[in-house]
Amino acid sequence: MFDWYKKVVFENYANFNGRARRSEYWYFTLFNVIFSLITTAIDKMLNLDIGLNTVYSLAVFIPGLAVSFRRLHDIGKSGWLLVIIYLAIIIAAFVMVGASLTALAGGASPESFGVGMIIALVVVLGLAIWLLVMFCTNGDVGENKYGPDPKADGSENISQIGVE
Repeated sequence: MFDWYKKVVFENYANFNGRARRSEYWYFTLFNVIFSLITTAIDKMLNLDIGLNTVYSLAVFIPGLAVSFRRLHDIGKSGWLLVIIYLAIIIAAFVMVGASLTALAGGASPESFGVGMIIALVVVLGLAIWLLVMFCTNGDVGENKYGPDPKADGSENISQIGVE
């Protein structure tokens, strides 16, 4: 299992080409969460504001983005869809913050504040669920425009990671 994580981080650090099977994406995600929890705990024990977790998060940002792009490629979607979804979530977050600040300043009625927050929350949750479904979806069988099927040989051959 850890071999999938090592392959993503060390051998395919910024590889946005090819396809990533579900096991590659989810094992990377699992170990990423575990290492993040460990580095956060160390930061808390050492009372560090900017410490190991910040360095670790910056170090794995690009491989995490790359494996997400390749995962979307495996289901026949462009990796740029991920950027569009992230931008929509960021815009919705700004709407929520703006609605909160306006309500705190007394410039909006409670009804308009509630409606704005509900719409933004529905957008964020809807996009997050849609992204989760795409990451859980089985990849296209056979070759697609992003490369050959990484499961075509029927094995768990990790040498196929990132191959176009």
